Amino acid sequence: MPFDERIETIYQQVKARNPGEDEFHQAVKEVLECLGQVLVKHPEFAEQKIIERICEPERQIIWRVPWQDDRGEVHINRGFRVEFNSAIGVYKGGLRFHPSVYLGIIKFLGFEQIFKNALTGMPIGGGKGGSDFDPKGKSDNEVMRFCQSFMTELYRHLGEYTDVPAGDIGVGGRELGYMFGQYKRITNKYESAVLTGKGIGWGGSLVRTEATGYGAVFFVREMLKVRKDSLEGKKCVVSGSGNVAIYTIEKLQQLGAKVIACSAVGWSIRNSLNRDRNDVGRNKTWLAVAIQVTKLASNSKFIEASRTRVDVLGSNRLCSGDNGSSLVSLPTFSSSSSKTTGLAQSPTHSRSNRTPGAELLHFRSRPKRLAFDTDASIGQR
Repeated sequence: MPFDERIETIYQQVKARNPGEDEFHQAVKEVLECLGQVLVKHPEFAEQKIIERICEPERQIIWRVPWQDDRGEVHINRGFRVEFNSAIGVYKGGLRFHPSVYLGIIKFLGFEQIFKNALTGMPIGGGKGGSDFDPKGKSDNEVMRFCQSFMTELYRHLGEYTDVPAGDIGVGGRELGYMFGQYKRITNKYESAVLTGKGIGWGGSLVRTEATGYGAVFFVREMLKVRKDSLEGKKCVVSGSGNVAIYTIEKLQQLGAKVIACSAVGWSIRNSLNRDRNDVGRNKTWLAVAIQVTKLASNSKFIEASRTRVDVLGSNRLCSGDNGSSLVSLPTFSSSSSKTTGLAQSPTHSRSNRTPGAELLHFRSRPKRLAFDTDASIGQR
């Protein structure tokens, strides 16, 4: 059988074995499309069905997570941990708390985590986990009770030589601290290496907060070096407005780039005054504007689009961090057109209501794989 046909056969088998998991199907297809030449060079991989093995998780764990809110009402969520591949090291990948989480999302993320972690050159395998729990609007005590219940089952599958989760969307230092406390209570071990991304006071790492955002920019800087180019003077758009996006903005500006927009779920905000990341992270200027304009536009379809040419667009597709954004060239903005594709002017968004230097962009449709993967937001997959 020709290798291209074999790849297609493998893909169809994956679809049949994992029905309804569109995100996982697409991730597998993207990887398989790159492997034809590899199989030609190494036919033994096909004989031993290495590709089929990679596409099948080593272990998938699903469990019930009951927790009680501040009013005493009991809620039931579902927990997931997909330990995808440990061929070169312990399972490693974040935990995501978001209502959109289901097995297909976790498998897609865990599958890509295998290759992201392998590219670091370190002995790290791939995994991913999370829950359909939504931490937004919950009190600290409610989040703590959920995290403790979540870890009461998850702990038995973890270990510094087995599986080491981290944070992701909806899971930051607070959530990881609650989970580590429960893990320590149950196991009677101060096994600090079992969770990464914790606070400094209980085994966290310095510069962890900035690492993913800085790393995204360093990656793009090296890409541009290959093309004999640099970030100096480039107009950039950063996908997201959470922790990763904040430090992506900071490093871009330190390297001479101009960040003209950032985004979150369903909106992005244009920065024609070239505000720095402090406005996003500390003063929350952009976010306050975004909330204000979102309310103004809640009964309208779309908001006027930016007419600015964008040199670099931020997304999360190439970052090795668990909840990071990176910068890639994507055709969302056109240099030859005065308007952004898929956007129209809102009849209710008058100039008198706008904050100077900021403009909200609302996408009618978004490419399926352009996801906003920071700790503050998530987009369609």
